[in-house]
Amino acid sequence: MGAETGSTGTPDGRTPQDPAADRFTQDPAFAVHEGGKLAVRPLRGIETREDLALTYTPGVARVSSAIAAEPALARRFTWASRVVAVVSDGTAVLGLGDIGPAAALPVMEGKACLFSEFAGLSSVPVVLSTTDVDQIVETVAAIAPSFGGINLEDISAPRCFEIEDRLRERLDIPVMHDDQHGTAIVVLAALRNAARVTGRELGDLRVVVSGAGAAGIACAKILLEAGIGELAVADSRGVVHAGREDLTPVKQWVADNTNRAGYAGTMAGALEGADVYLGLSGGSVPESAIAAMAPEAIVFSLANPTPEVDPEMAARHAAVVATGRSDLPNQINNVLAFPGVFRGAIDAGATAITEAMKQAAAEAIAGVVGEDLAPGYIVPSPLDRRVATAVAAAVGDCAREERVTA
Repeated sequence: MGAETGSTGTPDGRTPQDPAADRFTQDPAFAVHEGGKLAVRPLRGIETREDLALTYTPGVARVSSAIAAEPALARRFTWASRVVAVVSDGTAVLGLGDIGPAAALPVMEGKACLFSEFAGLSSVPVVLSTTDVDQIVETVAAIAPSFGGINLEDISAPRCFEIEDRLRERLDIPVMHDDQHGTAIVVLAALRNAARVTGRELGDLRVVVSGAGAAGIACAKILLEAGIGELAVADSRGVVHAGREDLTPVKQWVADNTNRAGYAGTMAGALEGADVYLGLSGGSVPESAIAAMAPEAIVFSLANPTPEVDPEMAARHAAVVATGRSDLPNQINNVLAFPGVFRGAIDAGATAITEAMKQAAAEAIAGVVGEDLAPGYIVPSPLDRRVATAVAAAVGDCAREERVTA
């Protein structure tokens, strides 16, 4: 499964519209997406009657009968063990918000292309015309026998937390909401190297996370697990603290596990003397707040396409600056994580993706940088082909060590 490479027509053989009459012709993005970006092709041809008899009936009946008697054989004799479902309801797509399943499909197709390109895994986009948590869980659980892993994508918070938790409980294949954990893995990798390049350890850092959505919560959890020194999370009402009313269960967890000082002010106020700003929320941060951070500050401003902190301004005050943009150094991009995570988990026969496996993935990403580490190079390029291989090896080894393999 992957993108077509033919120079004429579309992937399904249709002829494109007349360029003179098509208002999308001049935009190269639409040309890349014409007819979709994916196709399903057989691995073996059917040229003879024998080919037909073995590929379909009667030969296939022997294989199906064997799997019915011994279900574990499906991993060997079907595609399920090496195919990922990329599932979305279209409620939190990129920076576009709730645009619905049809509009989300090009993004899910793109994700499938990345799985193929960087990890050699086939994947199938599945967009759902429901936002009901129960329906999503039941639907994904029902189709799970066709797949070796479930990549949840672009599902809005707080529903995404419950959906992932329930599917992880029900299924014996890897399930990961990439907006949460893919982002968190790469942030941890980048922060490890940012600390190293500024002569500090993770335990030395005080971090302020701006954003209490899917990515912000996941980053808070993985950083705490990794031993960060101190961490506070801010939402639109200010820093989350124990005295806040009307906290959701997720934000109650934040209040119980972060902000040890009990600070109850604004995010900008929390940045005074902080070592790290981690932006996952959009909006903008005034220069005065960045200037008030600790010496050798680290600024990760990850909103796209416009970072919360202007990168040029941040560079005047911070030792290390990272964004989510591909046209700037230190791009924090999920593609550094999810292809290798699923490749390693699936190859190892993992029944889940554990916290230790995520930590191993982050260490592997950070390790690819090696001795080339510099303020402008704390994470590898998303196009660095070494990354997925290193992540897959680390994740697979961790899965086997934890004995979470089938």
